[in-house]
Amino acid sequence: MNKPPKKLIVIGDSSVYGWGDIQGGGWCERLRREWMRVEGAPIVYPLGIRGDGLEKVAKRWYQEWQCRGELRRQLPCALLLTIGINDTAKIGRQDGRPQLSPEGFKFGLERLLKEIKKETTVMVMGLTAVNEKEMPFADCLWYSNKACAIYERQIEESCLELDIPFLPIYESIKKEPGWEKFICSDGIHLNSLGHEWVFKRVSNWSSMRRWSDVNLS
Repeated sequence: MNKPPKKLIVIGDSSVYGWGDIQGGGWCERLRREWMRVEGAPIVYPLGIRGDGLEKVAKRWYQEWQCRGELRRQLPCALLLTIGINDTAKIGRQDGRPQLSPEGFKFGLERLLKEIKKETTVMVMGLTAVNEKEMPFADCLWYSNKACAIYERQIEESCLELDIPFLPIYESIKKEPGWEKFICSDGIHLNSLGHEWVFKRVSNWSSMRRWSDVNLS
């Protein structure tokens, strides 16, 4: 009898949804399609909702994870979490109050990670950069690279404290020459080039390779 494939829940915001990638449907969709070509590779469930931040994901992750077991007593054995950029946004003006303070974000994130870790394997990704020249987004939200760097450090520290695999994104993408070409004209969403870049980072991530037992290179 063949062993059922592993299942990976990917939960987060518009990055997981794939917004901005008119060619490949997003980095997560690219991963799903790539793994479908490999016999025995994990099944990927992209569960991104535009605008979601920490609090909304904390409310929905368990139900999303629990209802995708497919087979009795075989719930998804890993969850990839990618959130935070929407929590950084300042409301109304450039020096306004963020959706969630860095301290509040770290406190809530650690609580969420502990909850998930009790049930399944959890892995976490960092934040992408933004094009500040295009702010404000939707005429009311101000995103900044300074905030992205601060919140990604909070994510990394939380993962280190809880011994959870973490994939840094922000510093890596900022090191790319002309990294702005990865961002849509709205200033915050990845375009097809950006999603392709993230897809390569995720698929070559050592923690993901070990867990999935898939080598795409």
